[in-house]
Amino acid sequence: MAEVNLDEVNACILATHSEFVGTLIQSCKEEPFLFIGALQKKILDIGKKHDITELNSDAVNLISYATQERLRGLLEKLTTIAQHRMTVYKESENYILSTDTRSQLKFLEKLDQLEKQKKDLEEKEMLLRAAKSCSNKEDPEQLRLKQKAKDLQQLELAQIQYRDANLTALAAIGPRRKRPLESGNEGFRDNPSASRMSSLTATKTLLRPRITRICLRDLIF
Repeated sequence: MAEVNLDEVNACILATHSEFVGTLIQSCKEEPFLFIGALQKKILDIGKKHDITELNSDAVNLISYATQERLRGLLEKLTTIAQHRMTVYKESENYILSTDTRSQLKFLEKLDQLEKQKKDLEEKEMLLRAAKSCSNKEDPEQLRLKQKAKDLQQLELAQIQYRDANLTALAAIGPRRKRPLESGNEGFRDNPSASRMSSLTATKTLLRPRITRICLRDLIF
């Protein structure tokens, strides 16, 4: 009726879309995003204020589709916000690090540790000198310093014994056993193809889909 040459159409289809020939494609009925019964009841409850008593099924489907599109757009915006919040600018070549507060705090903490070690060393030397002093007439302060020096020596001796006991226990246990992955790597040295297959498998295992976590702050924004 439309004066279409079916032979030419078939030849064109076989020439351009030959990979789809023989496949059966069916259109599936689109399921509504929201539960129609509950949605229709909700709409009628709201529509009573506006004298709406009947509702067409197309209107319900349209509202369900509009709700789906609204939520999809909202989730896309939330995903963009969350990814922007999680962006690490330190690794970008377009930014230059001007101040590093964490390194500064670590440096100050290291200075405090060195100062504390210096004070501890001076106190230790003072206690050792007090312990070695040979005065016949000892006052209570001298006795207290000697006792403190004795306690300090006992603590150092206990720490040395504890460290030696750990080393002895590790020597008794023996060398660390290699894990199956480590022992398998030695065999891969002689077989490069197996090594490549193993690396590809490990890469596929490590390439997991990245999860974007959205918090309440993103939703409020």
